[in-house]
Amino acid sequence: MKRLILAAAIAAGYTIWHFSSVATEVAPVAQPIELARPATWQDGDAVIQQAFDHRLSHVQVKARGRVVKVLKDDNDGTRHQRILVRLENGITVLIAHNIDLAPRIPALGVGDELAFYGEYVWNAKGGVVHWTHHDPQQRHTPGWLEYQGKTYQ
Repeated sequence: MKRLILAAAIAAGYTIWHFSSVATEVAPVAQPIELARPATWQDGDAVIQQAFDHRLSHVQVKARGRVVKVLKDDNDGTRHQRILVRLENGITVLIAHNIDLAPRIPALGVGDELAFYGEYVWNAKGGVVHWTHHDPQQRHTPGWLEYQGKTYQ
């Protein structure tokens, strides 16, 4: 049931984003909000905390945390590697990394450190970070994941 709700939430968010950006000749594509430019990783945690507290979405974030669970890949539609990461401030975010557009991180395990840059979308459980990859259509800020010194984008 949780997986179905998560898939529906990701699909709804993608649909809203997709259809709001299709008519680029008529209106400009909305860009993600940047609350602050983090100087340190802890500042990235503060940006996510602020976005979570104010229920903000479409916030470009850069942070790092510890993997608390590697979930089964979501293979419905666009495939995503799903990773739960806990930040130093205690917030847990779901990383939804599109493995149709970027390489999958192999051998990722609980306790591993993972850095990320992507778009935060609020939910009551801590939020989802997606767009952790390049955008082939170059309409979105490219993101990435960094694991053991290697960048996945």
